[in-house]
Amino acid sequence: MYQVVIAEDEATIRKGIVSLFPWEQFGFEVAASFPNGREVWEYIRSHPVDVIFSDIRMPIMDGLELAKKLQDRTDIRLVFFSGFQDFSYARAAIQNGVCDYIIKPIKYDELLKCLTRLKKQLDAEHHVQKTEPEEKPLSYYEAIVHEVRAYVDDNYKTATLEEAARTVGLSPNYVSKIMKEHSDCGFSEYLLKCRMENAARMLSDIHYKQYEIADRVGYDNPKNFSRAFHQHYGMSPSDYRNRRDPGDEKQ
Repeated sequence: MYQVVIAEDEATIRKGIVSLFPWEQFGFEVAASFPNGREVWEYIRSHPVDVIFSDIRMPIMDGLELAKKLQDRTDIRLVFFSGFQDFSYARAAIQNGVCDYIIKPIKYDELLKCLTRLKKQLDAEHHVQKTEPEEKPLSYYEAIVHEVRAYVDDNYKTATLEEAARTVGLSPNYVSKIMKEHSDCGFSEYLLKCRMENAARMLSDIHYKQYEIADRVGYDNPKNFSRAFHQHYGMSPSDYRNRRDPGDEKQ
């Protein structure tokens, strides 16, 4: 895996860049992320890094200052991104050896093209030969859906739309819209499905009491759990358990 470092002073944007792009599918790994160039400079002095993605305007040490320090580091490629569509920034970037320049807000397809170019260059330098076909990367919306679902899968007992939105650095309303338009079910539907599937799995183990299962999947009231389970599977938890194994004792 080629090692990547992200430099972006806005925490939400930085988190989004790190978590919403399928870096691993392209052979890259985000080793670290920082809010300014000085922390990046300190990091790369003791850690191997192949590519740095850096905002231009940052506190303490901006991207142009970082680029000047990196002029002798031919082993590291630097990519700028900035919301300032001014040629003077692009010109300064080129003069300081920056290999690419992406305008913010960063578009998924632009980052995809940039990484594809970088991968080919790095593979050529390291004499890497392709042995397996490349996987098709997730789209921007697919990546968000994937991250939200992973959050629900890991936290189905306490999962909320608000916390899922914080996980991907977006607003709850926007996440809800994405889940409805780019997934086979909305956030609430997926959360319910996840809870019911885990409840059904636990019902197959007679060591779990039904009230314990209710609590484990996020229901304080066992009656509400039974009602939700019946609506989802068309039968009560007891009937589901007995259907799976008639020899089990009713709980």
